[in-house]
Amino acid sequence: MASNRPAPEAPFVPAPTEPETFGYGAYRAEEGPWEEWNPTEDSLAQARGRHRVAKQRGGFARSSTVLGVGVMAAVGAGGMASANTGKPPVSISLPDLDSVSHLFGQGSSDAPKTTATGLSKAGAVTDSGDSSDAGEALRNRIMAQAEQQKGKAASKATAAAIAASEKQTADAAAQAEKDAAAKAAAAQQKAEADAKKAAEAKRLAELAKQYQLPVVSYTITGTFGQPGAMWSSGYHTGLDFAAPTGTLIKAVHSGTVTQAGWAGAYGYRTVITLDDGTELWFCHQSSISVSVGQKVSTGEVIGRVGATGNVTGPHLHLEVHPNGQATAVDPAPWLRSKGLNP
Repeated sequence: MASNRPAPEAPFVPAPTEPETFGYGAYRAEEGPWEEWNPTEDSLAQARGRHRVAKQRGGFARSSTVLGVGVMAAVGAGGMASANTGKPPVSISLPDLDSVSHLFGQGSSDAPKTTATGLSKAGAVTDSGDSSDAGEALRNRIMAQAEQQKGKAASKATAAAIAASEKQTADAAAQAEKDAAAKAAAAQQKAEADAKKAAEAKRLAELAKQYQLPVVSYTITGTFGQPGAMWSSGYHTGLDFAAPTGTLIKAVHSGTVTQAGWAGAYGYRTVITLDDGTELWFCHQSSISVSVGQKVSTGEVIGRVGATGNVTGPHLHLEVHPNGQATAVDPAPWLRSKGLNP
């Protein structure tokens, strides 16, 4: 019997010491093995023109071509190497931002503006003191405004206090001036009143020399205006000086005798008319000492006290008729106006 042939074995491909994949999850046979290629400066042809290799300055390559080739060599060495041949790796230097700025064209508006900052700090947001300084400045500004407002408020309060004090002082001065004026006016009024009073006293004193009470010793028993049925008018029309019968009656002021005789209820009456027309009636006399038309002077005896007519006792009834009118006035004020105090 024929037996089946064994299946041919696949050629043995030794696995790399450190299997690497280039973008896959497992090793694939079509990826290798490959021979490690480490480009060097001697193995690369020098580029001509604009992209020629420039001399390194300060340990950094000045050409974008060298940078690109170095990056590719690094990727090839790390990702596609199948064996360690013992060759030392090529050192690759990464340029700083200053060293590659010429690639964008010096003086061009497209060239990025950079500063000499390390790559570890490039693009990093740092917490500098600017924000704190700005906050402090804002705080200082707010405090300054607050102080300014406070100062304005204090100034307004001070101005208001000064204005109130000035107003109070002005009011006090005006009140003092007003009080002084009122005091001066009162003093002037008092002085004028005193002067007027003194003048009146002097006048009355002069009149008192010209006027005299009709009876020296007497008692006032009846005043003007007293009501009563014994008077025909219904009230008393004169002033009664009670004195004993026979007491002398004297002329109050100089004048002319216009009536002298019996007058009914008035008894024996003497009427003296003064120079101003005022008539003085002396009633209830027991006797008359003058005659009509006779001139008499102040203090001259004209009769005696009696109880003739409608009386209840001896007394002198005195009436005053200004301008000879029929209606009598109160004799007491009239006598006081002449400087006499009955």
